Amino acid sequence: MKGMTCFPMAALALACVFSGVTRADNVDQVDQVKGSKIPFTVLRSDIADHAKSGHMLEIRNGGFGSDMTAHPTNKNRFYALTDRGPNATYNGAQGKGKMFPTPDYTPRIGLFEVRADGSIWQVKSILLKRPNGTPITGLPNTSDLGGTGETPYDKDGHPITQQAGKPFDAKANPLKLDNYGLDGEGLVALKDGTFWVSDEYGPHIVHFDQNGVEIERINAFAYDQRTTLNLPAEFANRRANRGMEGLAITPDEKTLVGIMQSTLFNPNQTVKNLNLVRIVTIDLDNGKVRQYLYPQEKNQNSNSGIAALSNHEFVVIERDGAFYRDKPQAMKHIYRIDLAHATDLESIANGNGLVQDDKLGVMIRGKTLEQAVLAEGWEVLAKHQIKPVEKTLVVDLVKTLQYPHDKLEGLWLIGPTKLGVLNDDDFATWATKGKLEQKYLDKAQTHIDGNTLYVVDGLNLGI
Repeated sequence: MKGMTCFPMAALALACVFSGVTRADNVDQVDQVKGSKIPFTVLRSDIADHAKSGHMLEIRNGGFGSDMTAHPTNKNRFYALTDRGPNATYNGAQGKGKMFPTPDYTPRIGLFEVRADGSIWQVKSILLKRPNGTPITGLPNTSDLGGTGETPYDKDGHPITQQAGKPFDAKANPLKLDNYGLDGEGLVALKDGTFWVSDEYGPHIVHFDQNGVEIERINAFAYDQRTTLNLPAEFANRRANRGMEGLAITPDEKTLVGIMQSTLFNPNQTVKNLNLVRIVTIDLDNGKVRQYLYPQEKNQNSNSGIAALSNHEFVVIERDGAFYRDKPQAMKHIYRIDLAHATDLESIANGNGLVQDDKLGVMIRGKTLEQAVLAEGWEVLAKHQIKPVEKTLVVDLVKTLQYPHDKLEGLWLIGPTKLGVLNDDDFATWATKGKLEQKYLDKAQTHIDGNTLYVVDGLNLGI
């Protein structure tokens, strides 16, 4: 085939990257070395770039890399999601939190089209809104509805308060929080024009209409009167900023499938250094919830995308947070997983040392699954006939593409052998010790990170 380069991978079919046109699909025109850049505008450029003396920081909009998903009917279009907006870790007068240089930013869904020359055109943006139609923000939720205790700060390190410009006062001028605020990470687009978005705060899973207005909501908080269904309570113990990073829907559009980014802090952060990740499925017809376990290759890796191949098979992203520039052995893998023979944790009955706890889920001899695996390894689950999902490597994007970005997060199922992938560029921003910086791909600081679509063909996806 014209322009095809194949990369041998142990025990797998060849992973092939196309550099020429072999089909009529516009995606075949995407440059397989450089990819295709997502267009952006500039939100602001009046803040000093602390990574590069004498330069001003360019905060881009942009940010369409938290997830991506196929357009249900147009094969050359895809949707992509932003997270809560530009932000950076910051420790200020009111404790640990995030600096929001554009605190009024509204999280959004972008519709994009791959044109005949392989370039990408942004068709439109859909701002996410409350049920009353007003735009949401990306500011944290209150602690009882998914907030992680993060204090929001402005670009100067001042707490963002209800009355802007006035000093923080716990009673007279408290922090400005948003219980509809989302840190979106997972995206599903349905044939009826509506969307589901999962996030890192609650985690929440929110259904939006075609105009971005909230229709319904799912989370782990039974007392939240906005919810129509609830996740198992243990999902509220997600690690801060590592919530429900991936969301998919089965081909029949009946079942949502969400994957957490990393190990839950279940019951607390003592289990942080672990590789146990939870997957949840939600039957939208009858409300039935099932739960499965996924074993990561390395402790504290990130699962940051999922797409459905069938009603029980999926492709998932598993990655570290390294740049290729710093670590040529960086991990950016895509796996095929199968739930068919995995144990549904919700179906486990009490007995033989196993107990279903209302707040912590299945426990083994008084320990959460996370505690048990940390202490005894995955063998303790096997002893109790608890099977994780089956997984098979599909492609190593570092070996195949020398993938340069740190955050591989978007996953687009294009066809039986073809995937599109997209990175989160963090609005081209970064931070070191609370100082905002431009996010560069190279050590020479000549290439600013940007949302980039790559297309990989010749894969064995099993469909």
